[in-house]
Amino acid sequence: MDATTAAQPFTIDISADTLADLRARLRRTRWPDPAPRPAWHSGMDSDLLAALVAHWADGFRWDRVQADLNRLPHFLAPVDGLDVHFVHCRADAADGVPVLALHGWPATFVQMTRLIPLLTAPRPGAGRARDVVVPSLPGFGFSARPGEPGWNIDAIARAMHRLMTGVLGYHRYAVRGSDFGLAVALRLGALYPRHVAGVHVGGTHLRVDEVPGDLTGAERTFVAAARAWYAEEGGYIDIQSTKPQTLGHALADSPAGLLAWIVEKHRTWCARPADLLSVFSPDDLLTTATVYWATNTVTSSLRLYQEERISPAPHDPVAVPLAVSQPAEEEYRTPVEWWERRHPVARYSVLPGAGHFPEWEAPRALAADLHAFLAALD
Repeated sequence: MDATTAAQPFTIDISADTLADLRARLRRTRWPDPAPRPAWHSGMDSDLLAALVAHWADGFRWDRVQADLNRLPHFLAPVDGLDVHFVHCRADAADGVPVLALHGWPATFVQMTRLIPLLTAPRPGAGRARDVVVPSLPGFGFSARPGEPGWNIDAIARAMHRLMTGVLGYHRYAVRGSDFGLAVALRLGALYPRHVAGVHVGGTHLRVDEVPGDLTGAERTFVAAARAWYAEEGGYIDIQSTKPQTLGHALADSPAGLLAWIVEKHRTWCARPADLLSVFSPDDLLTTATVYWATNTVTSSLRLYQEERISPAPHDPVAVPLAVSQPAEEEYRTPVEWWERRHPVARYSVLPGAGHFPEWEAPRALAADLHAFLAALD
């Protein structure tokens, strides 16, 4: 299936001037005084950040990363007034429903690309071959930055549906989502049951406000853990949902600051925080930071938090089969009983070896779970 004429081929091409300016800024980073408390107690560890900044300035080979990414088929298409970037990989002999794979924050589309070969060309007996579509969410990476308010989860879900049906011509598709991508996936499953075959999501940081009185033991543990997590780690949400532009002025001007903001979250949320660089390589982290820096989309990505605070998407239950693949090493686990209060759950499993970024941390295990779920939908 070919993309329609509305989609145009796209090549990632970060200019030499942009990269030279980035390196110059990194080399003249002004550092704060050392934290008086132990490493990570007050946020980003300065020693690790200094090592990453030095590598970003003088060792990181963006040209090689860019060449690898450009081996994938990239496109741009106008959707709801914005140019949306997406990767569209077709299986040689697709015999299963296509998959729309949606990233969140502070990730980029790159997080989802490790799923592509596992879905388009699975090992014999692992599952059917499927087309895979990996967009950059509006305001993230190589998609356009919304210039008007209103681009909340609901608006993004409607744009993603039009991408799949109006641009790419798929009548029926499944959705995989993490973080904000999870929220978009759930909204798609509520809005378009005639077209969405099923929704597959991971764990997430769910804000726990209203608590029913008939909690199970697992739910009581979850509520306590979630509230403790928000008290300790939720400050970034309060900032990004109320003052994204203030924070954006700092992150858009300082690549070291941008890197600290991104890396600290990857470290806090990953499966093995004490061993960050065994979970993500330095080049993984710098690839994410370079995409945000070169496209100047960190501020527009932060605004999604504000849009959801001002105009939250409805939390309608999904009307299609839902699979929850709960990462085993997420900061806290959301039990199946809590999910079932809002949605009919067709499948619930615990994904070993993964934290908040399962497509990067445990792609093979995740793909196997996704194949098992999709097998019932084809």
